[in-house]
Amino acid sequence: MSLARALYSVVTWGAQPLLRRKLRRRARVEPGYAVAVPERFGRYAQPLDSLVGYSSMDVLGRFVWIHAVSLGETRAAAILLRELRELLPGMRLLLTHGTATGRAEGEKLLLPGDVQVWLPWDTPAAVARFLRQFRPAIGVLMETEVWPNLIAVCRRRGVPLVLANARLNDKSWRGARRLAPLARPAYRGLTAVWAQSQADAQRLQDLGAPVRGVFGNLKFDVVPDAAQMEMGRRWRMLAGRPVIMLASSREGEEALWLDFFRSKCPAAQSSKAQYATKNIAADERGEVQWLIVPRHPHRFDEVEQLLQGAGLSVARRSTWQGDAPVAADVWLGDTVGEMAAYYAMADVVLLGGSFAPLGGQNLIEAAACGCPVVVGPHTFNFAEATDLACDAGAAWRTADLAAAAHRALALVKAPQQLQGARAAAMAFAQAHRGAAGATARQVADLLGVSPSVLDG
Repeated sequence: MSLARALYSVVTWGAQPLLRRKLRRRARVEPGYAVAVPERFGRYAQPLDSLVGYSSMDVLGRFVWIHAVSLGETRAAAILLRELRELLPGMRLLLTHGTATGRAEGEKLLLPGDVQVWLPWDTPAAVARFLRQFRPAIGVLMETEVWPNLIAVCRRRGVPLVLANARLNDKSWRGARRLAPLARPAYRGLTAVWAQSQADAQRLQDLGAPVRGVFGNLKFDVVPDAAQMEMGRRWRMLAGRPVIMLASSREGEEALWLDFFRSKCPAAQSSKAQYATKNIAADERGEVQWLIVPRHPHRFDEVEQLLQGAGLSVARRSTWQGDAPVAADVWLGDTVGEMAAYYAMADVVLLGGSFAPLGGQNLIEAAACGCPVVVGPHTFNFAEATDLACDAGAAWRTADLAAAAHRALALVKAPQQLQGARAAAMAFAQAHRGAAGATARQVADLLGVSPSVLDG
């Protein structure tokens, strides 16, 4: 063990009480963080012998392990998993996460014989217990999850570990270079890396990662849920006016939207006491129906209180009776797993995370639902996809949230331009598909599963 990793291991071991305290705090808001806490430290309720599949040393009888830390990575994993199940019929999935939203979404992907647990905290002992428990045939880390001890212990035990849909923005690359004695051995220890873009590949290669291909983003292969799409279209029809959504909003961005709204609607300038007694009249607020969908579930109540504190009426999606929207100044999307419905309902999306310096969110799912996107200046986490969408006429970049909102309002007032933008969004999403199939084939190759085995 290198000196850098030895010091890192001491720090991660010593930080375990802090992690337990953090989990307890998070669990007060998101109860999912209180689930199966011992798994975080490589301790499992089920004994090894009770897990099915260990009697066979055949690779198809062992776990294909996918780690998807949070909600976005889990959705990308679902796309890859669809292709893997076709190539590896009967495969057994081991699915790990780091966040409660990721774990909740991941439950939908499980079939009989699959197992879902937390990824252990990155100490050598916890990682070793995890690998002894499940003995995966291969590990697939989604997007950015590079953990020094996890990679080192997998390499020592002969478990191939790959980074799929890999991305590394410029800020993270610079940070990794500053920690080169720790980061470079970790990246070099991976078996293969498949990057989203050429720029990602270059940064990853600079850190020693074995980049074996640039396949694009898995999320281009998303197939929006047809039932959700239909539901979203019905909601838009019931709204009776265009719908503009602030999607995946992060802390501070709802306040920026509120500043814009107050400047746009004179009624919103009146005092809270006066304003709270009457909704904004239809001719004042009625250009569009606003929909806000916060990125993180634990902020749903906070955002509702912010909006109500400004005197706005708020209808939470979870309270709609019979899936019929409730009349309100703002609709609040407070459900998880219904983004396709929200995108289908919206005429235009303002993409959260891009108006505060947070790097943006992924606009691909919106485009796949035929919804044009307006972004702010901060898109470094998804730079290539955003640039491609802007070049294709599926997205627009603006200086701030107010400018984005004005751009969206102008678009919904121009039906022909809006229709063209919808078509451009669909064409953009369809033009970049194929990463999921390419990645799944590479995983099968590493497992040594030939077409003849799969066909048999």
